[in-house]
Amino acid sequence: MIIRKPDDFATCDLCDAHKADTSGAFRVLPPLLRSYGGVAKFAGPVTTLKCFEDNSLVRQALDERGVAETPFGRVGRVLVVDGGASLRRALIGGNVAAAAARNGWAGVVVDGCVRDSAELAECDLGIRALGLNPMPTERRNQGQRDIALHIHGVWILPGEWLVADENGIVVMPKPE
Repeated sequence: MIIRKPDDFATCDLCDAHKADTSGAFRVLPPLLRSYGGVAKFAGPVTTLKCFEDNSLVRQALDERGVAETPFGRVGRVLVVDGGASLRRALIGGNVAAAAARNGWAGVVVDGCVRDSAELAECDLGIRALGLNPMPTERRNQGQRDIALHIHGVWILPGEWLVADENGIVVMPKPE
């Protein structure tokens, strides 16, 4: 399948095209993350963060311009956050998501929780997370950015391409 623009894809078609791939370059995240944003279908180059119950770096990243130059021209990036699968605090809320949408991010994938579900649903942003929790994070300015993440058995590297729709999330080295 050839992707001609960021919304010209379907994860099922991508999986059909790569079902025989044994190289590990094409990966599918397990179906654990639920959709909370106003955009169900999104794709873009990945920026990664690793933090635990502290959204300082998340807020800092999403306050930046989220647009990247790609073979399609300028498209929104996707922030992938390894929150250690914590279900005790929310790493994204309505204000942070609104800032991300204003700054051109295509989506955020959080291995952890989010909050302000009604506000998230109104955002022009794709948001996937494990669940909802109204408790905010503590701000300790701790975490790591632009590192390889291992989330639920799947490696996600900065600069790779993440594609998400109603059927799932896939990661590959570059768009096709």
